[in-house]
Amino acid sequence: ETPLSISPGVYTVTVGAGGAGGIQSSPGRGSVGFDSVLGAVTSAGGGGGASGAYALANMNGGSGGSGGGGAENSSDAGVGGAETAGQGFAGGNGSAGADRAGGGGGAGSVGSDGNTASTGGSGVTSAITGSSVGRAGGGGGAALSGDVSASDGGGAGRTGSSASVSGTANTGGGGGGAYGTNVGGNGGSGIVIMKYPSSLTASPSVGLVSNTTFAGDFKVTQFTAGTGTVTFS
Repeated sequence: ETPLSISPGVYTVTVGAGGAGGIQSSPGRGSVGFDSVLGAVTSAGGGGGASGAYALANMNGGSGGSGGGGAENSSDAGVGGAETAGQGFAGGNGSAGADRAGGGGGAGSVGSDGNTASTGGSGVTSAITGSSVGRAGGGGGAALSGDVSASDGGGAGRTGSSASVSGTANTGGGGGGAYGTNVGGNGGSGIVIMKYPSSLTASPSVGLVSNTTFAGDFKVTQFTAGTGTVTFS
């Protein structure tokens, strides 16, 4: 994104919630994540992962900031969901023959196809808070055997006998896929982080959860939940 030029005034802030994991009822696909917003900058929520339990039309991953992974079943495979240009990457395709769903796309790379590893796509790393943190990784796809890895806040995909892993809160990481009758992991909630000169004061409105720290000559405010406005003065 183009850097946002901050001057005294009022800016809208929304911290998007993660999408819910897919369930074993039609259509089964996980829901899209909610957008996070700071002023004119919007970070789109990720697409939901597909379900292999129902009609072929539901086996394709949902589109979003990053795409959800495609599902698989005994005879069919879905395709990964489409990404939003400049925000993330597509989900991987499912593979019926390999008994693996595709991994979810991440902010840094596409999700792997089910005929390879079905790992979630990588996220992006930022040191805006003063320490390096990876965020917005895709969730791992479901698999018949063996857990499927994810990184940068994404949840691991699991086998048919294990509970799915949700994305890490305030990273925007994707939820892990579920195999069989388990429920897919929820997406991790988003975060809005601002770094600005310490001469400015940021005053969040009621409804926003935030914390502010110092980093040299700058302040870093992290908004971790809610929606409202922040006033700079």
